[in-house]
Amino acid sequence: MLAAVDLCCVRSDRLLFQGLGFALRPGTLIKVAGPNGAGKTSLLRILAGLAQPEDGEVQWQGQPIAHHAAEYAADRRYLGHHNGHSLALTARENLRVAAALQGVEQSAAERDAILETVGLAHVLDAPVARLSSGQRRRLALARLLLGRAGVWILDEPLNALDRAGQTLVNGMLAEHLSRQGVAVVSTHHPLALPSPARQQTLTLAAS
Repeated sequence: MLAAVDLCCVRSDRLLFQGLGFALRPGTLIKVAGPNGAGKTSLLRILAGLAQPEDGEVQWQGQPIAHHAAEYAADRRYLGHHNGHSLALTARENLRVAAALQGVEQSAAERDAILETVGLAHVLDAPVARLSSGQRRRLALARLLLGRAGVWILDEPLNALDRAGQTLVNGMLAEHLSRQGVAVVSTHHPLALPSPARQQTLTLAAS
């Protein structure tokens, strides 16, 4: 479903990695590890189609993502370091905007159910500016549940979350993999998935 083919990444005239490749079958997760500055975020942005590699390509369904950019964007969810919320809007309003941007048609009741799933049922109409950092991260996680995207690319998804929030993320990942989705996750925290055989680790070395 998702493959990296001979990826090379250069940032500020510094080679971060080259010849990097892997293939993810449905129901599989790759955890990207490595020290700060090794290129983990750069790799995830390349996989998401948000940055271009110096060489190589990312393939989705056997084809370069550049050939099917709109279709790939609709089938992947990317969570970066920044939550990407409008602080002036409520949790409900932010999720409605996110659904529109992703082209996902879901009812208000379905979006409210997603917000309840991530533990925000009691702050649906609160401006995001009033939410804690953990609640804002949970709202970002809610975007993953819009539609049934097959590819999740997550950069430090456990940041700002308490133990209950971390358990929530592990459960969401487990459910996603059980539906034969794929995931690429960069995190300094351990992942506790029910089936370790579904998890691989890709370690980037400091250059």
